[in-house]
Amino acid sequence: MRTYFEFAKKKFQNKMTYRLDFFMGIVNTVITIAVYLCIYRALYGTADVIDGISFEMVATNFVIALGLSRAFDFNEMFLQDKIKDGSIANELLKPVNFKLRMLSENAGEGVFKLIFEFLPALLITCLYTKICRPKGFWQVAAMLVSMILGYLILWLISFLIQTWSFWLFSVWGIVTIKNVFVSILSGSLLPLWFMPGVMRRIISYTPFEAIYFTPIRIYLGQLSGAAVLEGMLIQCVWIVLLYFISSMFWKQGVKKLVVQGG
Repeated sequence: MRTYFEFAKKKFQNKMTYRLDFFMGIVNTVITIAVYLCIYRALYGTADVIDGISFEMVATNFVIALGLSRAFDFNEMFLQDKIKDGSIANELLKPVNFKLRMLSENAGEGVFKLIFEFLPALLITCLYTKICRPKGFWQVAAMLVSMILGYLILWLISFLIQTWSFWLFSVWGIVTIKNVFVSILSGSLLPLWFMPGVMRRIISYTPFEAIYFTPIRIYLGQLSGAAVLEGMLIQCVWIVLLYFISSMFWKQGVKKLVVQGG
């Protein structure tokens, strides 16, 4: 595992060299938070609570979801580019697991964005709006574990779609559609509390809710005790299921792979 830790560490260090991107990332996050909070404030009007959901809860949901979406962002054209330029052949010959290498590098970049982009933006945000505070240390710890599980779910969904590059000329369109589904059905743009009942039940049978909404509900105290363990168990089930499906596509794609040139 030390090898893959070094991959993550190297990616983290590489991101630190681009200081302008670092500062622009903070500015972009702050502006995005400010704009959406203004929109939510306008929707709430003079009310502080709608259908039992306070404006603070909505603000907290969006701020955390945005921070996680920044950290969970990765290059989804990576495998496609490797296949197109033929370098995938060299990658498969290396004495490392290609999938774990991808995951390690993506995780290193995600940790960088979480620490140096989202946390500074969060501190700035707290100066002009109020968000809910965690109930206690164990709640934060449980949220962090759930956050890691949510990251693995989204990464496996992304990797599954990337494996379609073995059969398709471009997966850009599918990736775009996937991103729309994730933004809407995960609760990152519109909190799932406001979804119609039927839609809410349908979403609960998909992996999207487990990406952002489960960690956020743990943070807000809406899940506690056995409900926290149940939420994490659902996340683990999705991880196992997506792992086997993506592995199946990966193995079939590698068998089909033909690289010409030299």
